[in-house]
Formats: sequence, structure tokens, C-alpha cells
Amino acid sequence: MFTAYLLVTVLTIAANAGMAVADVAGAHFVLANSAEVGVSRSALPALAALKLAGAGGLLTGLLGVRSLGVAAAAGLVVFFLGAVVVHLRERVFHNIAFPGGYLALAAGSLVLAALH
Repeated sequence: MFTAYLLVTVLTIAANAGMAVADVAGAHFVLANSAEVGVSRSALPALAALKLAGAGGLLTGLLGVRSLGVAAAAGLVVFFLGAVVVHLRERVFHNIAFPGGYLALAAGSLVLAALH
């Protein structure tokens, strides 16, 4: 069970940290997607900060502060549920797998952290 927890959580950390960097850098795909779902460019730094906070909390959980890891995973679940809802609200279905995938990673991290 620990191996699954470690693997899923490390993947979740890497995915969120990577996307946070892309958000801050203003990567073309980030700007295109955010415009398509109605998220302003000015919101991207705050969204990046939330992703980085989640990744940092997950890392802290791996390093022994279990409650922070669980809280960070729960926060990321809520964050990406919101992202999926925004995609559904705006009827942007062609790339909904991306927030859905991040949601699955966060949910997996949450379940495994809670069981660990």
C-alpha cells in the first residue's frame, strides 16, 4: 500500500508543480484553455499558487506530516472538481480529460493518504 501511496502522490506533486510553472510562464496551451473556459489571465498566478500549495502540502505529507498531506490532497480534489465544473458549465468537453486526470490523481492521493 505504501508503494501505491508514494507513486500516486509523487505523480500528483509533479503534475501540479509542472502545471503551476506553465500557468506562471503563460504557456500557450494554458492561455488558450483558460480563455476558452472564461478564466482571466490575471487569475493564473493565484491558480498556480493553489496548485503549488497543494503540491507542497503533499510533499510535506510524504515527509511525515500526514494530516497536512491529507488536507492538501482534499484541497486539490476541491480545486479540480471546480475545474471540471467550469469545463462543464462552459461546455468545453474536448479537453475535459485534463482536469479530470488531475482530479483522479488528487483523489487517489487523498484516498491513499487517508489509508496510509
